[in-house]
Amino acid sequence: MDTVIIHGKAFKIAYTEQEILNAVKKIADRINRDMAGKNPLFLAVLNGAFVFAADLLRMITIPCEISFVKLASYQGTLSTGKIKEVIGINEDLTNRTVVILEDIVESGFTMKRMMETLGTRNPKSIHVCTLLHKPDRLEVDINMEYIAMKIPNNFIVGYGLDYDGQGRNLRNIYSIIEE
Repeated sequence: MDTVIIHGKAFKIAYTEQEILNAVKKIADRINRDMAGKNPLFLAVLNGAFVFAADLLRMITIPCEISFVKLASYQGTLSTGKIKEVIGINEDLTNRTVVILEDIVESGFTMKRMMETLGTRNPKSIHVCTLLHKPDRLEVDINMEYIAMKIPNNFIVGYGLDYDGQGRNLRNIYSIIEE
């Protein structure tokens, strides 16, 4: 499918599944080198990062653990700017190496909030790993060590990212076709 229709809006392929997996593999290889001997705890941000987290974790060869947190800041095609923590973190993070897995970082507000929340739990270190980053949208200074793909400021869907709940199951990443 070169184009898909979701909630009446047309989307075209921006990145194929193979391009995405190649980028994920490069990040996994770096994490495997950088985190050797550290037993990192990966915290995947639901719902969007579940596909990315699954693919990335299958490429991680070092001992590690994974857990999930759910934060919400989107409604439709726009960020609401309000971040609601829906599901918290139950693990003891004291002296742990934590790697946050995010599907996309745009403004950075969600990631900043996540890092502040985790920082109160005394981790040894916090690292950010995102599948996608929109550098033109970043409004907060955050250190993202692992960025699989830098993309333009287009609304996208697929590979875990949704448009009002639809499209997460698409294997490719699609970009909205402006009318």
